[in-house]
Amino acid sequence: MQITKRNIELRVDDSLMRVYVAAPKAAGSYPGIVFYSDIYQLGDAMIRLANYLAGYGYVVAAPEIFHRLEPIGLAIEPNDLGRMRGNDDARRTAIADYDADCRAVIEFLQAESSVSSEKIGTLGFCIGGHLAFRAAFMKEIKAAVCCYPTGIPIGKLGLGVADTIDRVSEITGQMLLVFGTLDPHIGEDDRQTIVKSLENLNVTYKVLLYEAEHTFMRDDGYRYDSAASTSAWMEIVAFLEGVFAN
Repeated sequence: MQITKRNIELRVDDSLMRVYVAAPKAAGSYPGIVFYSDIYQLGDAMIRLANYLAGYGYVVAAPEIFHRLEPIGLAIEPNDLGRMRGNDDARRTAIADYDADCRAVIEFLQAESSVSSEKIGTLGFCIGGHLAFRAAFMKEIKAAVCCYPTGIPIGKLGLGVADTIDRVSEITGQMLLVFGTLDPHIGEDDRQTIVKSLENLNVTYKVLLYEAEHTFMRDDGYRYDSAASTSAWMEIVAFLEGVFAN
């Protein structure tokens, strides 16, 4: 379906957070998605992914995750220097600030007239996959899609040590985890740690494994895998439709 695109501003702890919003053009009531980018923020590749999801009937709200440190509208270049910059921004952002941003986006979505306030989910990539996993601690989140989420078992996310792996019991929604088996940043041991934590606490989840590298769904990089990405999107769309069917 056709979509609309706009930018809105939210204030979180007196910091202006730009949020990119892609939504179906047709009037109606749709599920809302808190959409998390990777460390490069909202460059063209991430915007395309947000737009793609919106076209399936979702109001997608994508915050700039480093708004406390970077100028409004900055997309970090996905190269060696950009990776250093993005990782440094991540290290300098307090974990509580990430959580506060999530709460602000959820409240924005619930207040939108085009969003069914009881149908809120989240989706993220890389660090955004970790943030989507944490978003699932919020009672409003019914579905969480975590694409190659980094740092969960060891608490690597921001300033300090993230307690993510210790809070799995707070998840009440359903989880979809997307991994590349050739991803050196999330090896087999880390994948198993995450899966066993979900199993042990009876969280409803599904795991997708692809013979692909890290960031294989980002279409502007050398690790992009179109076949794996297309397959993953088919599964993601089916998962979200199943969760929000009623």
